Formats: sequence, structure tokens, C-alpha cells
Amino acid sequence: MKNIWIAVLLTLSLGTVCLAVDKVEAPDACVHCGMDRTKFGHSRMIVTYTDGSSAGTCSINCIVTDMKAAKDKTVKSFQVADYNTRKLTDAKTAAWVIGGSKKGVMTAVAKWAFADKKDADAFIKANGGKPATFDEALKAAEKEQADKALNKKSQEHKGHDHKM
Repeated sequence: MKNIWIAVLLTLSLGTVCLAVDKVEAPDACVHCGMDRTKFGHSRMIVTYTDGSSAGTCSINCIVTDMKAAKDKTVKSFQVADYNTRKLTDAKTAAWVIGGSKKGVMTAVAKWAFADKKDADAFIKANGGKPATFDEALKAAEKEQADKALNKKSQEHKGHDHKM
């Protein structure tokens, strides 16, 4: 009986350790959309500003939202999760992939980062997409948000009669 309890306690202890390893750094939820950053650990990002403030998001698309809200701040650095390992890496030196068959996070056109270009190339071979730099991925996310805002505005005015 004593051995059973030891086995149960050991199993519970190891299970807790395994769960803790999968958890990502704070915050738990994206500061803009509320998505679980652990669940979307493969696409999460952190932007740090020169004033020492930072924001943790689920994706590059929510980074764009943060930068719009903090337009008076200067960016010090961007970190992004490696798609395969979920470890944070410098977003500017990462190899990015835009598009492909894998559904993106908070976007119609996926944008994934890889710490190693070989991994990005392997992803493209298996899933499609095109290689990109961080600046290209950021511009694509900015354009997508601008297009979405424009579409929303035109939908709001659709059907309105503006005659005087």
C-alpha cells in the first residue's frame, strides 16, 4: 500500500513538472485579444519599448495592434516564438514564412517564425508559403489590418442613403 502511494505522488509530481514546462512567460493571455498565449505558444511575441514597458501577444497581428496603441513609444526589441520549439528568439533575425496551408493566428494569411532558416525551408517544402524577413511579415500584418479596417468602414456605409 505504501508503494502505491509513493507511485501516485511521484506520478502527480512529474505531471506537474511536465505541465509547467509547457507554460509560457507572462502574460498568460494576449494583451489585445485575450487568446491563451500558452495554447498559441508557437506564434506568440513580445515587444519591448525603450521606456522599459513591454507587451506579450499571441501573434504578430496583435503586435501591430500594440504598436498602433503605443505610437508615441520607440521599440527596443521584438521576440517571437520559434514555430517548432516554441522558444523565444529575436524576431528580426528569425526566418519568417508568409502563407502556406497551416491556418494562421489572428490572420487570414499565416506568418510563422523560425530560429533556423533550415526549419523555415522545411516548413515551406511541407506546407507551402514563401520566405520572408521580419520587416516583410510586419508590413503584411499592417496591410492586412488596414485592409480589414477599410472593409469594415465600407460595410458600415453600405446601404446608407447619403442624399440630402
